[in-house]
Amino acid sequence: NQMATTTGRLSSTDPNLQNIPTRAEEGRMLRSLFIPREKGNVLVDADYSQIELKLVAHFSGDPKMTDAFKNGMDIHVSTAAEVFDVPQSEVTDVMRREAKAVNFGIVYGISNFGLSHNINISQKKADEYIKRYFERFPDVKNYLDGLVEEAKSRGYAITLYGRRRTIPELNSAKYAERKFGERVAMNTPLQGTAADIIKIAMVRVDNRLKNMKSKLILQVHDELIVDAAADEVDEVIDILKSEMEGAVALSVPLNVVVAVGKNWMECK
Repeated sequence: NQMATTTGRLSSTDPNLQNIPTRAEEGRMLRSLFIPREKGNVLVDADYSQIELKLVAHFSGDPKMTDAFKNGMDIHVSTAAEVFDVPQSEVTDVMRREAKAVNFGIVYGISNFGLSHNINISQKKADEYIKRYFERFPDVKNYLDGLVEEAKSRGYAITLYGRRRTIPELNSAKYAERKFGERVAMNTPLQGTAADIIKIAMVRVDNRLKNMKSKLILQVHDELIVDAAADEVDEVIDILKSEMEGAVALSVPLNVVVAVGKNWMECK
């Protein structure tokens, strides 16, 4: 479906391939049912690494976040060190997990209630995490606030490539609807731009595969999947990496993680 989502992402029905789970055992078993069309072929899965966070770094220009990505650092460890005010060498697994929830929550305009629910901490502690995050990454705060103000004045949010999403909720008399509108205003330029970028990558990858036996068969969120002939796997990997990583020029590297498997489960 080209036009079914408000974010600009593609979707599919019968089955809904975008929502087949990866964490639960049932989801992994379901993914093992998806196999190449021909015997001997494999699936090659290429996934953008943290593209929405990289777009935050690019658009906001925050030096700490930008430097972390440019230097190939673990962004969640880097964030945890800032939020918990410890050296990166002292960041624990729990700290990293909570910082990861904050990182991705920020992209979606998460509230202290939402964050507390996601990582099972008190709302007070969640509020402290969010405040400390914005103190350490002030350019991110300014960028997100600016998105909301722009959307209020325009009546819509816009992606890097000019696709608009109207947000009437910003003018609602209901508080909950206005807050929803603000979250949409923050997220649309990020998730929407990520959707634009992967569509550009899809076209470029498909063009490169035109005279090959391997075919691009699926896009799920930030990943592309190619049904690859055994003797073309290395070339397919090169094509996916070069076209996806080169789809747009950002101020931070746009990395792709590639996996190969006999079925979809083996690619995760």
